Amino acid sequence: MTIEGLSVVGDVPGAFAERVIDAFGARAEDTFSIALSGGDTARRCYERLADDAATRIDWWKVDVYWGDERCVPHDHEDSNYRLAREALLDRVGAANATHLMRCAEVDAYQLRIGDLGRFDVVHLGLGADGHTASLFSGSEALAADPGRLVALNDDPAGRHEHTRMTLTLAGIARARLVLVTVEGEEKADALAAVERGDDVPAAHIAGDRVVWLADEAAASRLT
Repeated sequence: MTIEGLSVVGDVPGAFAERVIDAFGARAEDTFSIALSGGDTARRCYERLADDAATRIDWWKVDVYWGDERCVPHDHEDSNYRLAREALLDRVGAANATHLMRCAEVDAYQLRIGDLGRFDVVHLGLGADGHTASLFSGSEALAADPGRLVALNDDPAGRHEHTRMTLTLAGIARARLVLVTVEGEEKADALAAVERGDDVPAAHIAGDRVVWLADEAAASRLT
């Protein structure tokens, strides 16, 4: 099988920035909601977005959410909020609102997303083990009730430390656009597993539109 919506690109952060800018221009409402990710690729994507969208996105119309977060202080080096603040938020100056994930307030985040209704964009990455957001193979959040949009979750295999707060698959599916960015040969096996339809979490990503942006190294084992 093929991965619907896959583009192999030479510059993943640049392609990501262009698609976010396009989504902002085509937004259904006056405001614009985006859920952010974590990891090295996300950092590069947000730095590029801050550069390329300096005059093309009105950040006072942007509401920022997170797709997942580690249960650590927000100034911790492993915090996805800290990554986004350093790579994006501090560089663009401000946003209309930033809705941090707090592991003690899962139900409050559930209600907030329920009130939001739809995300304009959800940004995801792909782990070398096939996880996305903080949805790990065999983890409890994968079997969450369809009405559960946010959950606490752990990696049963123990490869990823910290309990996490994460969007569920149902929460991700509320996106008008899901952007999955994948870089590097270390992600090639995981992307090939998605292509084969293996039962890895990332193979179950859904939304109104799902776009995968991969570099040549990550796509090197696709058929």
